[in-house]
Amino acid sequence: MYNRDYLLSGKQEQSNTINVSKFISATYQLFAASLLAGAAGAYVGVGIVSLLQGILFWGLVIVEIGLIFAISRFAHTQGVNLILLFLFTFITGLTSAPLIANTLNIPDGGAIVGQAFFLTAIGFGAISMFAMTTKKDFRFLQTFLIVAVIIMIVASLINIFFTNSSLLQIVIASVGALVFSAFILVDTQKLIRGDYRTPIEAALSLYLDFLNLFMSLLQILGALSKRE
Repeated sequence: MYNRDYLLSGKQEQSNTINVSKFISATYQLFAASLLAGAAGAYVGVGIVSLLQGILFWGLVIVEIGLIFAISRFAHTQGVNLILLFLFTFITGLTSAPLIANTLNIPDGGAIVGQAFFLTAIGFGAISMFAMTTKKDFRFLQTFLIVAVIIMIVASLINIFFTNSSLLQIVIASVGALVFSAFILVDTQKLIRGDYRTPIEAALSLYLDFLNLFMSLLQILGALSKRE
């Protein structure tokens, strides 16, 4: 009887391991597809960047916020969840286009965009590997990071509408690079420890971490190039 229970327990653990592996694999597949959708949105956005100004830009930002809630609401609805995820990531590409286009217009702008993406990809991979191998649990940082993001958003809005300081924007972008690097660490550990309900939600979190780290690095590199 003891041996039989032991064997049954072993099979259950093996099954759980397989399920976790499938969940993680599905998440990274959706994450990769989301990057492609975001890149497509950015490509289209750069071509119509003159239209992505003022009310239309902020309207798309509001749509993005609404889609985040919609993805959470329909995360378990097959088909609808994928449409919402890829629609969201495509629109984030559109709203990223003004910054990308502005960077492309400065000397060696294409190289700067490439460098920002390369550094983001390398950083994302390295931090993810660390998160998967370390024994320390960094999920306790999540609350502090959310507060930091709120402060960054408020500071960015003040800078956009009132101060318009390039130095302050570099500071905000530098803090953002650190904050979203930490988010990659936290969200990867949440993924491997089963904190997400669906791969859709996990992929969304990782995509936002990647996108915001890329945008932060792009602002930093672009600002430094302009100063030179």
